[in-house]
Amino acid sequence: MGNIELDSKIKELRELRRMAEELQGEIDSLQDSIKAEMTAREVDTIAGSDYKITWKSVTSSRLDTAALKKAMPDVVERFTKTTTNRRFLIA
Repeated sequence: MGNIELDSKIKELRELRRMAEELQGEIDSLQDSIKAEMTAREVDTIAGSDYKITWKSVTSSRLDTAALKKAMPDVVERFTKTTTNRRFLIA
């Protein structure tokens, strides 16, 4: 692939990412409107002819790694797994 073709692909990728950001903004706005309506109706589920929307609280438990590192640094060191990834960025 030559530099001209690469430049073209990067330009296209940047434009598609910009469009995706705009679409995500519109999606978020619509979701917020629906959530506001559900809050006003005081419901956590709405069903229509071809959809069902739920917006419920979910409780999860997660390990507090910062507290564990303070209390038992040796245990953290023994069970820490290091991984390597490649990050794709365009600046």
